[in-house]
Amino acid sequence: MAILNLPTLKTAKAPAATKSAKAPKAGKRAEAAAAPEPIVLSAESVEIIGRELDAIRDRVVVDLGTADRDYILRVVRTQRRLELAGRGLMFLGFLPPAWLAGVAALSASKILDNMEIGHNVMHGQYDWMRDDMLHSSSFEWDNVCPSDQWRHSHNYMHHTYTNILDLDRDIGYGILRMEYEQPWNPIRLGNPVYAFALMMLFEWGVMLHDLEYDNVLKGKRKWTDVKGLVAGWWRKVRGQVAKDYIVHPALTGPLFPLTFAGNLTANLVRNVWAFSVIFCGHFPSGAQVFTQEETAEETRGEWYVRQMLGSANISGSPLMHLATGNLSHQIEHHLFPDLPAHRYPEIAVEVRRICEEHGLPYNTGPLWKQVANVWAKMFRLALPLPPTPADSPAVIIERRTASTDMSAA
Repeated sequence: MAILNLPTLKTAKAPAATKSAKAPKAGKRAEAAAAPEPIVLSAESVEIIGRELDAIRDRVVVDLGTADRDYILRVVRTQRRLELAGRGLMFLGFLPPAWLAGVAALSASKILDNMEIGHNVMHGQYDWMRDDMLHSSSFEWDNVCPSDQWRHSHNYMHHTYTNILDLDRDIGYGILRMEYEQPWNPIRLGNPVYAFALMMLFEWGVMLHDLEYDNVLKGKRKWTDVKGLVAGWWRKVRGQVAKDYIVHPALTGPLFPLTFAGNLTANLVRNVWAFSVIFCGHFPSGAQVFTQEETAEETRGEWYVRQMLGSANISGSPLMHLATGNLSHQIEHHLFPDLPAHRYPEIAVEVRRICEEHGLPYNTGPLWKQVANVWAKMFRLALPLPPTPADSPAVIIERRTASTDMSAA
């Protein structure tokens, strides 16, 4: 069974905190005068949390089996039927109700393919099935981003360095200012405009993610570093463009323009939905970011706690959770990225209990509230404003030191 090993990062140590510790006084965080005093999580509590989460993980891994296999195969069948229905309805696209129904079916198909199937399969959540169709190394999704490039930028870079400044490139995708720790300059005034463009073209933004265009502009990456990426883009993009904008529209003959527009609309719906879900899981007020020094020589427990503090959930119905690929349980996904995502709702009950027992925040809310929160934050960060109290660190992690280890012994 292929199961991800949690990383141990080696950078530098942050100062240890005590029960009487105050929030750091340096930098812009000090400007949030009304910020509540943060919770100080002891090193012992961190390690207890780590052991509890390990136990949850071990229990789910042992329990994986027929029910999980049946679930993902059922979702795959549903996705394929939706795609077939959408393609078929486009032959009746001259009837407005049929065109709208076709767009809805294709949109749902693409959302299921990207979120509940593609994203989760490429995390290795179903590698244990030994099914080539659903194996992370061979799966290809309905998206212009090649799956191998996505696995590097997302599985490795993002999930290893979650919310670590200058390491996790998902913080702003190299385009947006999403945290107060990112320096402000006049270019940031366009933050909401850039965000809107990224939302509408999200699959293309994901495709370009591994390029690290800012490093290319600075001369830190050369053509030899990126030519492999470009070759991968060409192979994937020509297939996607041909499928959605040439072959299927051509099959409907004189309805070519309507089918073209329907496929374009379905891709747009998928892009807006994926952007909204992902940004709600990472950037609402209250999601913490970390420096490389603060995350140095992380223990397993510290890695777990960072995932919990840097993520946010979306509350809603089972259908909404399915449509998000269960990324509405982003906290649980960051804790256990390679466990089948449909297990996250049951895991969430225990994770929330652990947070409550240790006084940790469990950031969750309905979709409309999280979306409004993220967009308000993007507008606020377009300006050189100090952080709000809600953006101050809620938790300080007490780091384990040699003296801590001796006292524990």
